[in-house]
Amino acid sequence: MKVAPIFRESRKHPHVVCELVHTGQHYDYEMSGTFLEDLELPRPDFLLGAGSGSHAVQTAKIMTAFEEVCLAEQPYLVIVVGDVNSTMACSIVAKKLSVRVAHVEAGLRSFDLSMPEEVNRIVTDSISDFFFVTEESAVQNLLTEGRPENRIFLVGHVMIDNLLYQARQLENGKVDVRELSVYSLKQSASPYVFVTLHRPSNVDNRDVFEGIADGLNEIARTRRIFFPVHPRTKQRIEDFNIAFVGNVTLLPPLNFKESLFLWKDAEAVLTDSGGLQEETTALGVPCVTIRENTERPVTVEMGTNVLGGTTRESILQAYLESMEKVSRASVPPYWDGRASERIWDVLTRFEG
Repeated sequence: MKVAPIFRESRKHPHVVCELVHTGQHYDYEMSGTFLEDLELPRPDFLLGAGSGSHAVQTAKIMTAFEEVCLAEQPYLVIVVGDVNSTMACSIVAKKLSVRVAHVEAGLRSFDLSMPEEVNRIVTDSISDFFFVTEESAVQNLLTEGRPENRIFLVGHVMIDNLLYQARQLENGKVDVRELSVYSLKQSASPYVFVTLHRPSNVDNRDVFEGIADGLNEIARTRRIFFPVHPRTKQRIEDFNIAFVGNVTLLPPLNFKESLFLWKDAEAVLTDSGGLQEETTALGVPCVTIRENTERPVTVEMGTNVLGGTTRESILQAYLESMEKVSRASVPPYWDGRASERIWDVLTRFEG
């Protein structure tokens, strides 16, 4: 989702040759092919096939495979996005081969080193050459860590570029929404709440997961809940025998358009996803983040997001607060769908 708008914008620069690398961290190509088509991305130039495994195993597989790509292609620049293992692995490989690294979504900090993503963010930013930032707090984090000010660029958010592009596709008839698998489901319920849950800290601990489920079940006494279930979460529901009331509809994982079609009109979104915190703020949808902290503070300070913790009581309180907060929320600066344009403007003009 973050790569798609960057790649689309690269086509406006004929002198730029932009090649796609699919590490296979989350899905192999066969599983993610439809997802890539949904984002209008071509078949990747390189398929690394890293697959799943422990953080160390997965990172090592990505590094070994990506090193071969870099040695063969001799890139001028490697662009990495976000905070996943692929981000850190590819940035390390590039720097050891003296290839420039641009980190898109740089500088975000939760200040919680128990989160694997936080480690990935810190390591990647420690060796990057260009820092493309989504919000002002990230600029300050990078300056505090000693990163050079002339390499930090507040450009907005490529996730919002993709979000606004896909939302237009749904609204202007480019997508026949009646063909979406969730179309009839959406017609059957209003108002409704949309939920996603996947972080190990939330679903791998039985007591924590049960507390979250209690909160969702209480909301479901008066609201229908649509809950696309991540494979990890599905396994923990079975392992821990987590029970949901009938008004909670468990769905298989959805592609981006199906997910957006549901949550954009939800009464509220409850999630532990970093991306959804930002996307809901961009579209003005109330959001409860089922976590104690966030690396995206602008969504709380300016946007529609409320930190909900992980207990039944804290989630219910945040749910009510989020719907009251939406009337005074605003969209952060530069979240206008043009972040990728600004990124390429920097990369094609920068000297030194």
